[in-house]
Amino acid sequence: MFFTIQEIEAAINFWRGQSPAFGEELRLCLEVTTLAKPYALMIVQGAQRIPFDVMDEAARVAMQGYLKTAHTN
Repeated sequence: MFFTIQEIEAAINFWRGQSPAFGEELRLCLEVTTLAKPYALMIVQGAQRIPFDVMDEAARVAMQGYLKTAHTN
């Protein structure tokens, strides 16, 4: 299974909507923070998709949560 850069960006935007940045430093929620790394790596590498199994556990959970919610709404 692969995720496209557009899917990861959509997941980041979804989680930002669910849990906006907070505090004086505008800290991002855990889901956004964990998805930011693979997203940034994809941009730097010019990749259009990433295998699900190379993402760390937290990023996989964030993507699964997004997909579950996105498909039920």
